[in-house]
Amino acid sequence: MSSTFRGADPGADRLGPSKITPLPARSAANAPAPQAHGIARNPGMKLDLGFMESMRSVNRSALERRVASLTKRRSIKADNQAAWLLRAVACMDLTTLNSNDTDERVRRLCAKAVNPLRRDIVEGLGITGEKIRP
Repeated sequence: MSSTFRGADPGADRLGPSKITPLPARSAANAPAPQAHGIARNPGMKLDLGFMESMRSVNRSALERRVASLTKRRSIKADNQAAWLLRAVACMDLTTLNSNDTDERVRRLCAKAVNPLRRDIVEGLGITGEKIRP
């Protein structure tokens, strides 16, 4: 299946057609088995490097032009900037993956998840009744 990706960026068409490989349908053979606690485990999927192998024929000059154009775009301003920053806060990952995390560090992380923004910032943005959660 060969198609051209047409996203929100009108310049994306210049990169040419790309190969899109659909994910294989999940069969009953690799369906997750329920565990003792009643929650099914995600079995994952087999690694297929075919997609990466097909990326070797990238138009390098078009890619470099595209990358160079990304730095010349206008930044988000005013009200839109506040909205996008709030979205970034909502997307923050507050998981702890280090084995050396102390109890105090985990407590601070949990407190940040409950109140990600200072009260004066929330009041200044006029979003006092809104729930902002990472």
